[in-house]
Amino acid sequence: MKNIRAYIEETITVNDTDWTLFSSKLIKREFNKKDKLTEIGQVENYISFIESGIARFLIPKEDKEKEITFGFCFENEFISAYDSFLTHKPSLYQIEALTNMVIWSISYEDLQEVYQKSFVGNVIGRMSSERLFLIKSKREQSLLNETAEERYLKLFTERPNLIKEVPLKYIASYIGVTAQALSRIRKRIS
Repeated sequence: MKNIRAYIEETITVNDTDWTLFSSKLIKREFNKKDKLTEIGQVENYISFIESGIARFLIPKEDKEKEITFGFCFENEFISAYDSFLTHKPSLYQIEALTNMVIWSISYEDLQEVYQKSFVGNVIGRMSSERLFLIKSKREQSLLNETAEERYLKLFTERPNLIKEVPLKYIASYIGVTAQALSRIRKRIS
């Protein structure tokens, strides 16, 4: 839980009263590799902070090879099926643990209470929503403006832990190519 406070305090100092209120609402949740944090058709009830582990956002298909991976979250990042969280509508995608994970979650109702009772709650809400929006926007721009090779090379500089820790088949899906096409890109680069 210390990681959350340190992350928030990179932006704003949190007084002990606000931290006590916020941290009292956090629930520690643990997931094993391949567990679903959020299922398709389930309403997302939490915004969470990853203490340890990696998750991927995906649209599953009957043929596992055709699943679409469209995002990843790592340690010290916020994670949520945020559109479902905001609208209270069933999620159209799922979030899966790629490794064992420990996350700290706050429910929608508890977050609303923190928003009303503390200044820091609004900062936390804004930080998590801005981060999730920027990741989504950046990915959309990348898919529209860059080649698959450019997207892959960008991962080396922007998210090197992704290249090291995520299976290549998920990276291929994330950059919008088949595993075979990614293999050819990797050969050309090296």
